[in-house]
Amino acid sequence: MKTKTAKKNKINVITLGCSKNIVDSEVLMGQLKANDMDVSHESTKNDAGIVIINTCGFIDNAKQESIDTILLYARAKEEGKIEKLIVTGCLSERYKPDLEKEISNVDAYFGTHDLPKLLKTLGADYKHELVGERLITTPSHYAYFKISEGCDRPCSFCAIPLMRGNHVSKPMEDLVREAKYLASKGTKELMLIAQDSTYYGLDIYKERKLAELMNRLADVDGIEWIRLHYAFPTGFPMEVLDVMRQRQNICNYIDIPLQHISDKLLHSMRRGNTKAKTVSLINDIRDRVPGIAIRTTFISGYPGETEKEHEELKKFIEEMKFDRLGVFTYSHEENTYAYGLVDDVSEDIKRDRVDAIMEIQQAISFNINQSKLGQTFNVLFDRKEGDYFIGRTEFDSPEVDNEVLVDAKENNLRVGDFTIIKIFKATEFDLYGEVVK
Repeated sequence: MKTKTAKKNKINVITLGCSKNIVDSEVLMGQLKANDMDVSHESTKNDAGIVIINTCGFIDNAKQESIDTILLYARAKEEGKIEKLIVTGCLSERYKPDLEKEISNVDAYFGTHDLPKLLKTLGADYKHELVGERLITTPSHYAYFKISEGCDRPCSFCAIPLMRGNHVSKPMEDLVREAKYLASKGTKELMLIAQDSTYYGLDIYKERKLAELMNRLADVDGIEWIRLHYAFPTGFPMEVLDVMRQRQNICNYIDIPLQHISDKLLHSMRRGNTKAKTVSLINDIRDRVPGIAIRTTFISGYPGETEKEHEELKKFIEEMKFDRLGVFTYSHEENTYAYGLVDDVSEDIKRDRVDAIMEIQQAISFNINQSKLGQTFNVLFDRKEGDYFIGRTEFDSPEVDNEVLVDAKENNLRVGDFTIIKIFKATEFDLYGEVVK
């Protein structure tokens, strides 16, 4: 017979998927803590009686990871290791009826907009006054900063609107208040995220307000870096670049997902863009903000992508020389526009094309990094790992971009501090540096 202990009141939150899910989990945990509940994030102590899984439903691999995680904790519940299992997030929003049928020993499933209902299930109240107050799961010196929810774009391959709904901007006053709160807790870097950050303001202010928002966030005392992610290329507000150039604490960095360069595929993807417009935009960005680091992502194996379109994409990447690049295999998602197309590129060919693109990018990254030898950079240190302190320049976002490594045996640095570092060695994705005395 199992004994009942305080364990049953402890809550462990598991987060899967993107940075937007991380913010959702942080808000959830902030609400739980405000209700005097004992909550942790991805604890390995196995001392929680309640587990909440925040799922991802974006592409096949992410969905499978979410399902596997639910099954893992469903077995733990059957074995008496936990008492309650709750599932929330994108997968639950998209497939709730199927999940309830297939994994029935989950206590409750909630969607992406069901936070008040989830809290009520746990006997907690939704605290409306907690604007911006959340439990940060990242190192305290940086935070993901979600400026809007959902998306109005009609991209053929994307299921996000099915899970997140239409675009809803957060009021600027609330975002400034949240930034001030984070700064008061030691956050130095804000990474602006949204499904489409350049759409910010169109719904509530009837015009694009991203530039004004960035300006106001740059005024917040204690915020030393502001980094722009997920800027949709079509209709890009060029005034954002002026603000980036003018404000010292806005990083010369932009994440702008392009997805492809073939006019045929861009049309099928419903991106509202062309190759000529894309090339012009990238050149304009580089002209307006000299030295800017541009990160982008592409999809490989979209329906109708022949060897011709693949070669066109490879040539484009070779010519444009992006600082950072990611590429994903196409995932055939039901209820999207592209689901009506024939998924005619085999998984093997998709993976081969991904490998070919990343081989090109590896050489580009190596050459870009070699050009940094002997240069000095202001580096923000994220962690100590093994024999190195590991940090980033303003041209790098956590998890996905380059890192700067400094010998921990020779230097005594503090995580969360900025330090001037001179680069003496460079590989494809790492820089090695020494402290400038």
